Amino acid sequence: MQIRELKIPDSYEVTPAMYADDRGVFLEWYRFDRLEETIGHPLSLAQANTSVSKRGVVRGIHFADIPPSQAKYVTATHGSVLDFVIDIRVGSPTFGQWDSVLLDDVDRKAIYISEGLGHCFVALSENATVSYLVTAPFTAHREHGINPLDPDIALDFGINADSLLLSAKDTDAPSLAEAAASGQLPTWDDARAFYDSLNAGV
Repeated sequence: MQIRELKIPDSYEVTPAMYADDRGVFLEWYRFDRLEETIGHPLSLAQANTSVSKRGVVRGIHFADIPPSQAKYVTATHGSVLDFVIDIRVGSPTFGQWDSVLLDDVDRKAIYISEGLGHCFVALSENATVSYLVTAPFTAHREHGINPLDPDIALDFGINADSLLLSAKDTDAPSLAEAAASGQLPTWDDARAFYDSLNAGV
């Protein structure tokens, strides 16, 4: 397993070693010890989610209040999605920037997204199936969104804009600037303090 930090601090691409023979393939898609070595603390898992999406479906940009927010470990078990991590932490050196990882059932990569970061993906295939391991249960009043079509973020979905399918909840979400002005976004300092508390085992 190889773990590579993305250009957004506190997010990582995970590439598993795969062992194929005439029966099929075997891989470890999640290793708590390898991830702990990388991020400095164990991942305390609280919930597992699965979504199945038509080609062109966009889910996100989603985030939760910090603390405790919700760290995510995400992989595609069928089909393919382009998965985005967006830095929405006010004061971060990469605020407003994003990086992406292709998650599919060929390379079977995963992405780890720390608390306080924004998450979004677009389905590139029919019946794209995504599984998420998360560190906090869904709590409606702590969950928020940013419009994934915000031109100031400018996510590159890699498919024709006319093919994109979004929920009303996501298209009605505020822009990054509006969310920042309302005080809804996490801050870089609060995120760092929370990461330090996790690393200290507090």
